[in-house]
Amino acid sequence: MRFHTYTKFNPQLSDAVDLQALLDQLADFLLQSGFAGGGDPYWGEPGDEPDRSVDALKEAILRALIESGQITPEMLKALRGEGDDVSEEKLAELLDGLVQRLVEDGFLTLDSAGKVPAGHQPVTGKGSLSQAAARDVQFNMTGKGIDFLGFKTLRHLLGSLGKSSIGSHDTPQLATGVESDAWSKPYEFGDTLNLDVPATLANALGRSGSLDVPIDLDYSDLMVRQSEYRSSCATVLMLDTSHSMILYGEDRFTPAKKVALALTHLIRTQFPGDTIRVVLFHDSAEEIPIETLAMAQVGPYHTNTAEGLKLARRLLMAQKKDMRQIIMITDGKPSALTMPDGQIYKNSMGLDGHVIGETLREVAACRKSGIMINTFMLARDRALVEFVKRVSEISRGKAYFTNTMSLGQFVLMDFLKKKTRRVS
Repeated sequence: MRFHTYTKFNPQLSDAVDLQALLDQLADFLLQSGFAGGGDPYWGEPGDEPDRSVDALKEAILRALIESGQITPEMLKALRGEGDDVSEEKLAELLDGLVQRLVEDGFLTLDSAGKVPAGHQPVTGKGSLSQAAARDVQFNMTGKGIDFLGFKTLRHLLGSLGKSSIGSHDTPQLATGVESDAWSKPYEFGDTLNLDVPATLANALGRSGSLDVPIDLDYSDLMVRQSEYRSSCATVLMLDTSHSMILYGEDRFTPAKKVALALTHLIRTQFPGDTIRVVLFHDSAEEIPIETLAMAQVGPYHTNTAEGLKLARRLLMAQKKDMRQIIMITDGKPSALTMPDGQIYKNSMGLDGHVIGETLREVAACRKSGIMINTFMLARDRALVEFVKRVSEISRGKAYFTNTMSLGQFVLMDFLKKKTRRVS
């Protein structure tokens, strides 16, 4: 006879925590931008490069749990007890368990195992090996984690906008597709063979006047269902990573990251025929994969808007889409320019006429290529306002003067408006 021994199930403290709600609370910490290079070259201040150690992650998790109410002050007091080793070990096990769950569920990865301290030490808890290693191990966001943050950001932004009708780009033209939105028409070579069977049979019977089987079908009898022609759009999101994006203690780049992640998730899930690319512009410009956006930082850079537009135009023209647009998020005036010999000309003292002229020339090139530029400006300097208005006039785009709190709403409202209007 086989005997079974049953033991009482003892769930871990970390199992009671809603992991997705926790990750949402950690969004600002996970996407924090900081300053590339670890120091401010202009003001001589110490660097505020983000601390991406597991130790810092655990501190952020504890703050998020308390602020979200998932761990009440009473629960925290019970965990900590009287500050003895047992209560401290319980708290450490809770945080270790949550980090482990984030890794196991594919939201985070750990880069290295860290240095193991010498001597005999416990594996978990206060003064443990895991606590010592947490200061050395670095974490990174995975594609799944970034996608989840994009999804949550999108929900928050759309929730603040109220009900939105999300669809594809509508046009006055009709096409033969899978979804039938209009009356049928005679089949023509090249149409999708989405047959309207009743109409086709009615044509055949009306022509032959016979009910004999098989039915005599002719080419002219064929009728196909029509659907509204859906146009596709290619988007390049230009993000300013110049020094001013975190100047005076305000981080403007992290909200821009969130907008990029939300737009990416929206396009991939609701508009699969569309594309989005991300371009960072500073002293020069480069395209980055969405997967690396969480790690992007601003630096000791000027603002080479013309180079960013040139790269964005090249990326857009390589895509065969019905519509092409640039969404540019910046907070400063153009202050740099790439010369024909590859050298970077810089002038941070006011609006340089040569820099402005070349930038507007690139704006005109975008207009000639059929690319619309919508500018989202995080500043309201009078001279800058006039420059942005000029950009909008040339490109027939729009200018939005906003702040970090309303940036996401403005960008999504503008994007969704294009999806519901009819284009000729």
